[in-house]
Amino acid sequence: MPMEKPKVAAEKPYVMKIEPGTYAWCACGLSNNQPYCDGSHKPTSFRPVIEKVTEERNVAWCGCKQSGNPPFCDGSHNKLKG
Repeated sequence: MPMEKPKVAAEKPYVMKIEPGTYAWCACGLSNNQPYCDGSHKPTSFRPVIEKVTEERNVAWCGCKQSGNPPFCDGSHNKLKG
């Protein structure tokens, strides 16, 4: 049985300044609250990636869900076939 593939939520990263806290990054691509999890993964085998941030900083959350370094962008969106 082939592994499920995440839905591409965006073909670019979600770049933003974030405050310290715990974030649940959507790994399935189905959330209506991108780049964060809203529970839409429940019927899939995907689970969110929990990221603890200790200081305010700029991040580039992966939007295409293909990153080799989730939850962060690694440029994988540049390899998507459109």
